[in-house]
Amino acid sequence: QVQLVESGGDLVQAGGSLNLSCVASGNMNGILGMGWYRQAPGKQRVPVADITSDNRPTYVDSVKGRFTISRDYGKKMVYLEMIKLKPDDTAVYYCNARSMFRDYWGQGTQVTVSS
Repeated sequence: QVQLVESGGDLVQAGGSLNLSCVASGNMNGILGMGWYRQAPGKQRVPVADITSDNRPTYVDSVKGRFTISRDYGKKMVYLEMIKLKPDDTAVYYCNARSMFRDYWGQGTQVTVSS
C-alpha cells in the first residue's frame, strides 16, 4: 500500500506562483511513475504532469512551459512548481502514484487563482 499526502495549495493572484508537494509512504516497490492531476468544479479529474521512475516528465499542453514536475526518490516526494498561474488553473490538485495494477491517490490540495 502507498499513502500520499499533498500540501502547498493556496489562493494566489493570476501571474503568481505556487509549489505543491506530495510525500509518499508505504511500499514504493513497483511504482512506475508519479504525477499530478487536477479537478475543477463540475469537471472530471484530468492529468497535469507525470514523471516516470527514470525521471522522464510529461505535461498536458495547457501547462507546458509553466509547470515543472520533479521527484526526490530518497525523500519519497514529488513536487509541482507552478508559475504564471491563470484562473483556469483553479482546481483541487491530486498526487498520483501508479503501479502496474492500480493507482494511488492523495486527498488533494486546493489551488485557487484569482483574476
